[in-house]
Amino acid sequence: MASRIAASAICAGAVGLLAGCSSPFDQPHDITRSLNKTLPQGIERIPPSVYRDHQSGVGTAALTLMAEASPDEYVRYALYHSPEVEAAYQRWRAAAERLPQVSALPDPRANLRYSFMDDEAILGLMQSFPWPGTLTSREASAAHAAMAAWRDLEAVRLAVAERVLISLHELAFVDAAIRITDENLELIRSFEGVVRSRYRVGAGSHSELIRVQVELGQMEDRFAELRALRPVYVAELNAVLNRAPLVEIRPVSQLPGLRVVGDVSSVIALAQRTNPTLLALDQRREEQRMLAEAARKDGLPEFSVGIDYMFYEGHVVNRTGAGYPVMVTMGMSIPLWREKYDAGVREALARRLAVSSERSSETNLLSASIHRAWFEHTDAHRRVHLYEHTLIPKAEESLHASLAGFRAGETSFLDLLDTERTLLELAIAAERARADRGKALARLNTLVGEPVPTEPANQPSQYQNQDEVQP
Repeated sequence: MASRIAASAICAGAVGLLAGCSSPFDQPHDITRSLNKTLPQGIERIPPSVYRDHQSGVGTAALTLMAEASPDEYVRYALYHSPEVEAAYQRWRAAAERLPQVSALPDPRANLRYSFMDDEAILGLMQSFPWPGTLTSREASAAHAAMAAWRDLEAVRLAVAERVLISLHELAFVDAAIRITDENLELIRSFEGVVRSRYRVGAGSHSELIRVQVELGQMEDRFAELRALRPVYVAELNAVLNRAPLVEIRPVSQLPGLRVVGDVSSVIALAQRTNPTLLALDQRREEQRMLAEAARKDGLPEFSVGIDYMFYEGHVVNRTGAGYPVMVTMGMSIPLWREKYDAGVREALARRLAVSSERSSETNLLSASIHRAWFEHTDAHRRVHLYEHTLIPKAEESLHASLAGFRAGETSFLDLLDTERTLLELAIAAERARADRGKALARLNTLVGEPVPTEPANQPSQYQNQDEVQP
């Protein structure tokens, strides 16, 4: 008889417990359910270049990269295939999964008591309830942590895009330098043929022949160095594209020249509103504020409500007159050890102050970095303008004059060689300045957190027009 009562109670408890159990793999997880709480305001959906349904294994079709791809297509390809972006995305997903964990009530506790003396069994179920608002504060802190993780993801995406653009500008510079050097190499070879012919007929000196041969050797060395350097930049670009180092990349044509519109103060003001690192620190500061609220509420009583169901035989006296009596249990925790709760509040406050100080330091570093990137961008643009509109045209004019004088016997070959070398150095310096201008612009976009306002670099600015009309 006793075993039958105990078995009934155990079966009733087991059925109740198993009814609520299921495998986490039964249904695919829809991450969009957490978007409203884990994405910052103003972001309505996950960018397609980042989102992939990892639970079902079905994702967006892999992006391909055409031979004549634009810089934006290179960036889009890198963002989709980058393991760094994927890692940051998974960290955000992990942070988002904290919300249902911290906002749920504690698991109910089931217990079974059996009395051999009275031949009765009691099946009980107890549920605890934290102080009102505790779970809400913990969920809010987890939501802010997930928002900070999303801002970190944005920072990683910007860093990957910057690396792509820097590699492209470096590769474009090397390709341009190879092209310019090759053209000048052919010119020096033609000079060497002319000098050799003049030397054979006694019209030229041996020193001129030696000088042009030395110049030809130096030019060939520079050309070989540039060709050997190109695979290095190709490997760096393939690395950020998550491809094998030896994947071929066709010569990069001259990239669009852009310059920033406005002044450095407006760029800094924009960065303070949009820089993802600063925004992530803001979210972490709010996270610690909500954790402090939760720590305060942890020091308040926790309530418990339970229900007991009694199984017994008829020969036991039933004081209630019911066949199967039900009893209700209520309880309350006593937060007696105050030091641990006070320490939790102090910990959250200290962490919040640390985050605030970190944000102040990051703001100062951001301002200094923008000033440096701004100088590099504007100085490179100044050099490009100087080379394109002043130095290179004058060097070309000087070369034409030297060629005419050399044919007429009025200019020495060494003067002609010096003029040609000057033009070569200026042409390569102009390409270097173009690459530096584009790299600095990519850096500014990363620091600001979004593309800064720009205009075509070949369009004269109001400042240039003012300089031109001044005496």
